[in-house]
Amino acid sequence: MGSPIPPGVPSRRLAPQPANVAAARSFVRAALDGVDPDVVQTAALLAGELVTNVILHARTEAEVWAWQVDGQAHVRVADRRPDRGLVPHERHPYATTGRGLALVEELSSGHGVHSGAERKTVWFELWPGAPVPPLSPWETVAPPAARVTVTLNDVPYALYGAAQQHWEALLRETHLAGAATDGAPGTGTGVSPRDLVVAQDMSHTIGACMTAAVEQETPDSSTLSLRVAFPADSAGAVATLRRVLDGADALAQQGSLLTLPALPQIRAFRHWLLDQIAGQLSGGPATAWTLASGVTGSVSRDLGPWDASEAEAAQVPTVAADDRNRIIAVNEAAAGLLGWQPHELVGQRLTVLMPEHLRHRHVTAFTSLLLTGEPRILGRSVPVPALHRDGRQIPVRLAVQTQEAVDGRTVFVAQLSATTAPPAPPGGPSDDRPATRPAASAGLPPATPHRTRAALRAGTAAPEWLELFADTGQALAGTLDLDEGLRRTCHVLTRSLADWCTADLLDEQGRLVRVCIVHRDDRVTVAGEHFGRFPPLTADARGPLPRVLRGAGPLLLTDSPPLGRGHSRVDARQRALVDQLGGSSAVVAPLRAQGRIFGALTLVRVRDEHPFTRRDVPLIAELVRGIALGVDNARLHQSVHSSAEQLQRALLPTLPRCDRLELAARYLPSRSTAEVGGDWYDAFLLPGGETALVVGDVAGHDLKAAVAMSALRNMLRGIAVDRQEPPGDVLRRLDLASHTLDQRSTATCVYALVRLDGGATVLHHSSAGHLPPLLITPAGQARYLDGGRGVLIGMDPDLPRPSACEPLPPGSTLLLFTDGLIERRGESLTDAMTRLGRHAAAHAGDPLEVFCDELVIAFGADTTDDIALLALRPTAPGAPA
Repeated sequence: MGSPIPPGVPSRRLAPQPANVAAARSFVRAALDGVDPDVVQTAALLAGELVTNVILHARTEAEVWAWQVDGQAHVRVADRRPDRGLVPHERHPYATTGRGLALVEELSSGHGVHSGAERKTVWFELWPGAPVPPLSPWETVAPPAARVTVTLNDVPYALYGAAQQHWEALLRETHLAGAATDGAPGTGTGVSPRDLVVAQDMSHTIGACMTAAVEQETPDSSTLSLRVAFPADSAGAVATLRRVLDGADALAQQGSLLTLPALPQIRAFRHWLLDQIAGQLSGGPATAWTLASGVTGSVSRDLGPWDASEAEAAQVPTVAADDRNRIIAVNEAAAGLLGWQPHELVGQRLTVLMPEHLRHRHVTAFTSLLLTGEPRILGRSVPVPALHRDGRQIPVRLAVQTQEAVDGRTVFVAQLSATTAPPAPPGGPSDDRPATRPAASAGLPPATPHRTRAALRAGTAAPEWLELFADTGQALAGTLDLDEGLRRTCHVLTRSLADWCTADLLDEQGRLVRVCIVHRDDRVTVAGEHFGRFPPLTADARGPLPRVLRGAGPLLLTDSPPLGRGHSRVDARQRALVDQLGGSSAVVAPLRAQGRIFGALTLVRVRDEHPFTRRDVPLIAELVRGIALGVDNARLHQSVHSSAEQLQRALLPTLPRCDRLELAARYLPSRSTAEVGGDWYDAFLLPGGETALVVGDVAGHDLKAAVAMSALRNMLRGIAVDRQEPPGDVLRRLDLASHTLDQRSTATCVYALVRLDGGATVLHHSSAGHLPPLLITPAGQARYLDGGRGVLIGMDPDLPRPSACEPLPPGSTLLLFTDGLIERRGESLTDAMTRLGRHAAAHAGDPLEVFCDELVIAFGADTTDDIALLALRPTAPGAPA
């Protein structure tokens, strides 16, 4: 406990008031007069930190001693709360509080704590010129006997660390905001002093209890399932902490505290954690974080801490930025998509990848997120144009999620998926690179993320682990058949790691299918009932496999809990297989890639003398992560997404160059399917000089619809070029041709002709059951052109089809679009059209390309249907087109 206090050494007693921190420092400087000035300054700093802890946490009188012996400084700080132990914090460099004890650990030559009957004393010593000894743990005070164990399942520990350091900052700022008004702590914020005291005490209790529980777990696991002992009577205090933190968060959103509000994932996790503690202390059930309802979609499904090497190794285009809006990681796929080298982007502002007209909006939204904690696009798939290095705009879908790093930062991880776009005009830039991920290179082993590489450098990974990484990669790369590749992989795993192994994959309908069961002993046979499709996975299933498929894991299982409440037919089927093949321990690991889980591997050992242990879990996690990347590449190789998208791209026309007319178009495929669809747009010049505009939609969303769409589009082109007729007559002839060739196909269509008549621009149009065109004047007035309406193509070719005529003023904007742009479940078509008209009018003055981008951004995020739109803007005579 350090050197005893010599007789006659004076002390200074200080009331628990913030001003007395400075008084404590002055006392230490005076008591150490004559000692090396650097030692004196360090001693004063550390004494101030310890007195601050007394004022904030013990809230009793502080007593300070300081003396020197042969140039060595000795300091003691005591409080009157011996029952309250110290709560050391992890050294997160981005934490804004909790650094006092860490400073003592780092700067002192020796330190410790002693608790007696009446007081607790923290001491440290400074020895000039002596080497600093290794860090030693602080002594702790035994907790009260009355405790209740709370089960916290699937805790992503990086997220817990970020949430804890944020709520401690909220409590500190709430305390200081009240003290700054010369009132009791917290009173200036609307928080009662009593509630603030209870909240601070409970926060320290949670920190100490969680730290004690984590020490019993694998320290480098990404997720932990903890059994944490809390004081039995603390449910009310936890509820008070939750209430105070929610109030402080609201104050931070208003700018009343000198800390930012919680980001969505921090707030969601904090609510879950405190609700679990309070609920279980009151007798409620345990609900895993991965099964919690109402968790925002902005939270990454990858529960491990963010790691730059994983983002850089990903094959889906990925860009990561920090809270200063700077790029901190980018992979080859994202950089190549936009014409850069990865190292050229790191350190630049994220706005370098955005068109000029979106930069201010991004900065505003990003700043709003940090200042309010309210997301706009987090967790959503948003269509936006990205800026290529050569100035082109590349249409992409942007999905942004947050992920916590081990150092306490929140990182914003964006994944880009290229969408189809109109081809560049003749002579313009083009990008012929495919917008899909390449298949894995044959013969290459899976990537080895950072924790495994660190283990290999440290010599903690045995040679057989290295062989496993190589052999599993070769097993998957050696065949194009995914099921066969998984069987080969399981054979590799059972040779040296497990007695038996299963591989399960989710099919396109979300049903779990057991692909293979491989036993080390080839003579063991497995009944056919254990293979194939599983029963549907229910929302309340809580067994290991359902938990893993929802994001937990890898999970280490060292016993077989009895089947009971909360277990599903999936769990029963798993138990039946274990009963047949045996099992003393197992690891169930998710097959996860690109932020989604598509299956699981289960590794089982039968013999009790060689069970899986916590030490195996990190390496198994990395091994399965590499397998998952190989499986994901194989699935992509087998899918039809690439072919469908290339076909859809090939069907899009090149917009013509027209005098006194600007044209722009967008096509956005549905994000809910990889199939081609029946939406289309078209624009072409007729022999008489008119410009033809077409937007249509064939019923259906599959290859058949795409074929019918292509045939209909080509027939319309031929009919329109053959005779110069009013639009209604052209649609009537198209209906007759379509009815003759295929009587089962129906479609909607708008066909319009734009004629330049002297200085005026005139629109002639007809509609076959399609939504009417929208006309927006330069002044921002929007109205739908309802004239020329007729029935769908394919209904009755003998019905007459009217045409309508409308002048198009210079600078006005004409918009033709398909219903995927506006139709949403639960909203009437009238309301949707009103919403579109209002939004289009607000952007009437934007350049035409920007106008289209704004519509796609506003209406394309949540659609489940394809979107096609075509916009035209007449220019004044002599103005550039």
